[in-house]
Parts: sequence; structure tokens; C-alpha cells
Amino acid sequence: MSGPLALFANRLNTLTGAQRQSAAGALARTGLPDRKSEAWKYTALRALGKQDYLQAPAQVDEAAVRALLDGVFQAHPAMAALPRVVFVNGRHAPAFSVAPDDVDLSFFGQNAEFGLQAAPDRDPLVALNTALAEDGLVLRVPAGEDAGHLMLISLGVAQEQPVSFHPRHTVVVEKDAHLRLISVQAGQGTYFHNPVMDIRVEDGATLEHVTLQTEGAQAISLGTLYAHVGHKSVYDSFVLGLGGQLVRHEVHARLASPRGVVHVNGAQRLAGQQVGDITSVITHAASDCISRQTVRNVLDGHARGVFQGKVLVEQVAQKTDGYQMNQALLLSPDAEIDAKPELEIYADDVRCSHGATVGALDDDQLFYLRSRGIPMQEARQMLIDAFLDEAIALVVDATAQTFCRAVMAARFAQKGEA
Repeated sequence: MSGPLALFANRLNTLTGAQRQSAAGALARTGLPDRKSEAWKYTALRALGKQDYLQAPAQVDEAAVRALLDGVFQAHPAMAALPRVVFVNGRHAPAFSVAPDDVDLSFFGQNAEFGLQAAPDRDPLVALNTALAEDGLVLRVPAGEDAGHLMLISLGVAQEQPVSFHPRHTVVVEKDAHLRLISVQAGQGTYFHNPVMDIRVEDGATLEHVTLQTEGAQAISLGTLYAHVGHKSVYDSFVLGLGGQLVRHEVHARLASPRGVVHVNGAQRLAGQQVGDITSVITHAASDCISRQTVRNVLDGHARGVFQGKVLVEQVAQKTDGYQMNQALLLSPDAEIDAKPELEIYADDVRCSHGATVGALDDDQLFYLRSRGIPMQEARQMLIDAFLDEAIALVVDATAQTFCRAVMAARFAQKGEA
């Protein structure tokens, strides 16, 4: 093994179990992706090779974990009252969790089930997760149950040495059930977080899923999510990307039965040398389904945003209604956005559209606000907030929407730059 993959060679060479060994074999054949791979054309993984990421130790500094958890709730303390499942360096941390009601809860570490949607032979980061996963959430919402809110909090704690962890999560929302899942990613130090989540939304069910990404400044986070959406079911997702050195949020959603709905919306606000990548593949594999994707980016300094969104409409998927839009606001001449919206359509009775826009702050709007006595920094902040707020407004759940706004306001209070 060579390149960044060599960092994991010792662990990969000592695996047991057919699935893990098969995943390691796939990795040995393909290696980790580089820019020669079309799906990774805009996002290089060179940063992975700059550190020697060790397996995260089982013991962590509890004071550091408590401080991180307090930081999660600082912007909106009411969130601390919600049930939560906390993972620290990829392992369940029951001392910091508050068990939810009305759901069936277990853990990957107790019974390693890899699910059916992930494709280790096709996706190298998923193969790495399959080989090295130690723990993860296994959640099932019983049929007909409204399970309310649940927070899934993933904390990275790296102290003297860089560490890596690869949690494997499974969420099943059974027939006619409803769940509002709020995923939070945060941390400190230098670490590599490589989660995989397998979601199944069964017939008539609804999953509202918001991911708030506030990883540590030196973190690399490469997450992959699979969602299977059934008949008359809804998967409504939103990601808010704020932290990390290099972050990718990759979603594969499949509308498998008629009249399903998928929303894969998001926003990123990045600065400095940050790289944020939102990639999605939405497959319409049944008739009369709807997909929506709106992503907004605010980029400052030398930050770079990536949006890759593919909508695949199979021949059987007549009456498809698909919409996709990516918009970017560049606050610096050195900021960059790479956008690749894509439609691949094999049905002939569809309504699909996509687009992308890039611009800077509007000088006329700035002049108007300045003429009303508003200082320049505050005027800039107002325009940035208004731009991103239109994306955050797409979050259906009021609790999650308020949380996103509170974190944004606290993180960028009284600043005119990202």
C-alpha cells in the first residue's frame, strides 16, 4: 500500500471477518481516490498523507469531552434537553448520552451489521470504514411511532497524536413512523473522521435530518450517507458546513418506490484555507417522485467550496420532478467555487432543471445600508446572513432551524467576513 492508504496498512493487514477482509482487498486494488477519479476531481486527499493517524485510544480526557459537549449547546442551551447519543472518537459514550424513548437502540460494536446499501468495492472511503469501523448507532423507529427529536453527536478528541475513527451508523424509520434527527460533528485537535450512515425510510415514513458540521480546525471529515426512500415516504435533509480543514458530505439517495420525496439541501460558510465539498447522487428509480436540492456557499480568504450534484432518472421513473441549484457568494478574490450540477435522464416524461450562480456582495445593497448609517462590517454581515438564511429556511423542523441560526450567529457575531 502506498500514499495516504499506507497510514492504515498495519490495521488493514491484520483484519478478520469476510466483509472486512473483502473491503481491505478492494482498497488494496484501488487505493484512496485522487483527482483522476471523476467523483474526486475537485477534492484532493493529499492532506491525509501529512499526518500519521493512529487508532483512537479507548480512554479519553473526560474534561475535554465535557467542554466540547458544552460548546455544542452554548449557542442554544435548550438543545441540551433533547435526548442524545454521543460518540467520542467513534465509540459510544454512554456517560454523556441521554437515552431516547420510543425507539429501538443498539450499537454496531455489539453486533457488526454493515447494511445492504453501501458499496465498498465502488467507494474507497466506504471500504476503509467497512474495514476499520468499531462502533456506531443502530436505530430503529417502530412502525407508526412519532419518535420526536434525537441528537447524534460525534466528537473528535485528539491530544498528543493525530487519530482516526470510522463510525458506522444505521437508521431505519419503519412504516408511517416519523423521526427528527439532528447530527452534530465537533472536535479538537488533529483527527480524521470517516463516518458512514445507512438510512432506510420505509413506506409512508418521514425522516427530517439536519447535520451541523463544526469539526475542529485541523480535522479531516469525509462522510458518506446512503438513503433508501420508500413509497410515499420523505427523506428531508440539510447540512450546514462550518468547520474542519477538509470536509466532504456525500449523499446517495435512492427513490425506490412511487411518490417518494427527497430533499438534499445545504449551506457552507468557509474561510482561510478550508475546503468544503457537498456531493450528491439522487437516483429516481420509480415514477411520480420529487427531489429538491438547494446549496448555498459563502467563501472567504483562500477557501474553496465544491458542489457536485447528480440527478439520475431511470427509464421507469416517469413523472419525475427534480430541481437542483447551487449558489456561491465569494468574499475574496482568492476564494473559489467548483460547481458541477448534472442531469442524467432516461425517462421521457419528466420535469427537471438545474443551475449554478456565482457572485460577490452587491455594491448597491451595501451602499443603501451604509447610507442608512449602518457600519460597513455590519452591513456586510447583514447581506451574508440574508444570503444564507434563505437556505437555512428550507429546514422544516423549527427546533433544528433555530439551532442552525443560533450557531451561525454565535460563530460569526459582529463580523463582516466568514
